[in-house]
Amino acid sequence: MRTDLDHLPSAQQDELARVVRILMAEFDAVTARASQPWRRNGKIYKIILFGSYARNDWVDEPENGYQSDFDLLIVVSHRDLTEIADYWYVAEDRILRDEGVRRPVNIIVHSLDEVNQALKRGEYFWVDIVRDGIALYGLSGHPLATPKPLTPADAYEMAKEYFEHWLPSAEQFIAHGADAAERGWLSKAAFELHQATERLYICFLLVRTLYFPRSHNIKFLRSLAEDIEPRLIDSWPRATKLDRRRFELLKRAYVEARYSASYAIGMADLEALTSSVRRLRDIVEEVSRERLDQLRAAAEAGEGPAPLP
Repeated sequence: MRTDLDHLPSAQQDELARVVRILMAEFDAVTARASQPWRRNGKIYKIILFGSYARNDWVDEPENGYQSDFDLLIVVSHRDLTEIADYWYVAEDRILRDEGVRRPVNIIVHSLDEVNQALKRGEYFWVDIVRDGIALYGLSGHPLATPKPLTPADAYEMAKEYFEHWLPSAEQFIAHGADAAERGWLSKAAFELHQATERLYICFLLVRTLYFPRSHNIKFLRSLAEDIEPRLIDSWPRATKLDRRRFELLKRAYVEARYSASYAIGMADLEALTSSVRRLRDIVEEVSRERLDQLRAAAEAGEGPAPLP
């Protein structure tokens, strides 16, 4: 795996170095307070940059409402150390508030066993990370497994099953949102639209990569999905502050629409968001069916590994 960042401007290299220092410091602080020896002795094995900044096709246009995120995989020594709320929330918050980090940072955390099992299954997401990722930190003696190719038939059956489950699930939440809006339950409608959006991104990510992160953060899911398939960008207007505010309202709806009396959303916002979610649904179906056709053709040919996304 590569370790160089020479393709990135020095400012972005400095930001990544700053992020790594924060992650390491906060992890050391939280594990030092643990009582169980395996937690107290927990280790970060690797921090890997993946996605557009690793591939060198990132976009940096904040004035137009689009800026690629830093995507980081953190590989740790034990599965329990992957819990965001217990081990990573403070680090994420520090990074978010740090004026020296100018672009959004997304992290996913998995144990070495989880990553290596996925590599041995040939799951695309992890194969891509091994192929394109850049190691920002690595503790010697804990290698990643050699990826094994997934058969086209297995890949097709897995992706087809995911598609047939998650797309109808998203459609149900779109319908629930429309019903709630008609009844005047605007906060409930916003929550239902959030759930539809989350499921649409899960559907896409599973069909294309056979993986999705354990996250309800639709901004993070959107970033991962759009990084793979730029056509998804068209779902969400983002050129104006109003556009960006509406997506933020939808993101906040997962918690606040259910539990906060101060959460408020108007009908105009709901109508705009509903239009975007329906557009997202159509694009997800289109690109997912394209991928299924590709996998089915490879399975019918019966030769070689499954085609990568």
